[in-house]
Amino acid sequence: MGAPGSRQHVPEPRALAYPVAAAFTTAGIVHRLALAGRQRALALEAAGPVAQPLPAAARTFHRGRFSFALAALMLAVAGFGSWQAQQVADAYEERAAGGSQVDIVVDGDWAALAAEPYDAFGWELLVLGGAAAALGFFANGVDGRTRSARLRRRPLPVLRVLVREGHEDGRTWVFAADDPGTLRPILHFHSLLAIDEEDEEEEKDGGDDGEADAAHLTKVRQILTGDDPPPPLREAVLYGAPYAGAEVALAARVDADEPEVVVECSVTAVKPAVPGLVARGPKRRKRKTERRPVEEIAAAMTPGPGLRVWKAHGFSRAVGLVLLVVQGGGIWAMLDDGPSWSWLWLPVALSWLISTVATTLTWRITADRDGLWVTGAWRVRRVEWDAITAVRHHEDGIRIGTGQGHDNVDLAPTGWAWLERRLGHEPYAVRAADEVWALHLDPELRPAEEAPTARQGMPAGPPLVALSVLWGAAVLLLL
Repeated sequence: MGAPGSRQHVPEPRALAYPVAAAFTTAGIVHRLALAGRQRALALEAAGPVAQPLPAAARTFHRGRFSFALAALMLAVAGFGSWQAQQVADAYEERAAGGSQVDIVVDGDWAALAAEPYDAFGWELLVLGGAAAALGFFANGVDGRTRSARLRRRPLPVLRVLVREGHEDGRTWVFAADDPGTLRPILHFHSLLAIDEEDEEEEKDGGDDGEADAAHLTKVRQILTGDDPPPPLREAVLYGAPYAGAEVALAARVDADEPEVVVECSVTAVKPAVPGLVARGPKRRKRKTERRPVEEIAAAMTPGPGLRVWKAHGFSRAVGLVLLVVQGGGIWAMLDDGPSWSWLWLPVALSWLISTVATTLTWRITADRDGLWVTGAWRVRRVEWDAITAVRHHEDGIRIGTGQGHDNVDLAPTGWAWLERRLGHEPYAVRAADEVWALHLDPELRPAEEAPTARQGMPAGPPLVALSVLWGAAVLLLL
């Protein structure tokens, strides 16, 4: 106990935040390293004691060249920006040393030297961006070069697997050797063909360049028109332990019916497969816009007679919040310099931004017994089932066709489908469009009740207009 009247030191809560955050971060890193070590051990155990050296083509494959080239390009851009900034600075120094008189510009309460200090912000920004990009590409090149060197360092465990190249993104998907139906993908990565230098010289000396070029042109034409056949499932031998973040190589047949074997090396780290992300067998869609069969869509829908509602989800709201911040910053920037001609653009820019933000934050489709209630930025529209001719996802939006162009209902944007696919999720708006189309085609799937007013949705455009006006008034008062 302390002496009477003495005051004991009690640490402030924020003083404990740093040790707690450091401990939490350390625990997370240790946990991830432990999981990675366990996964690596399981992968090595599955591969068994057999180890083989890499094929000759893989030993001469070097990663990082493209990254180094991009790093050099970005470094040249940064150097050009630095040279331009120095030119601006030298010109200012020459101007400053040219005379003894100083001119001052006065406009009300504002005063400044006529020969203002040079403004090289744009070139400095170019230098910063170019240097940062060059550093990133250089680090990526060093990482790739280090990983490929590590792969060639010692004999590697080998596994018999099945592989298939993704039709849309070119990823290499790996399946177990006993999974010819490709039901359970194991991992995926991007890879490039590794060509042995001796074989490459032989092809240059004895190959038929005309036939090869014609075959390549035909394949490119098929890819551009979407008529190329889906890549085949091939037998392969995987070199390296298949765990997340690993570097691997594989030797696979060119085709299931051809004995020729090619060697491919990974150019991105191995990632575990996300269930449902890879398209399987003949059920795969050749195009992203091709719709699934109605039976498949209906089987995935939760049965029930109640109302069916599709509304703004996490990705859509995230896009809306980002655009809302952009809108607030744009209002501040336009009003910051006082009255000017730039204010004429304010209504045009705000109308588009408010419509976009309101849609991404609160779009909603409610299906009831007689049709759809579609909530956009400014109003709620009623579309009867009999009036619908098409429902599809189009350019990050949902389009409900009614046979007459001026009566079509568009909701856009409803999210960011590209990012959702990259993260391994089925885009929510795509699924919503598919399910609405299934309800249109199959009346038995439709709800049995009518939507009350409270369930029909409320547009967010008018409240956002009021909010924008209040924000603009606040900006003018703060200036």
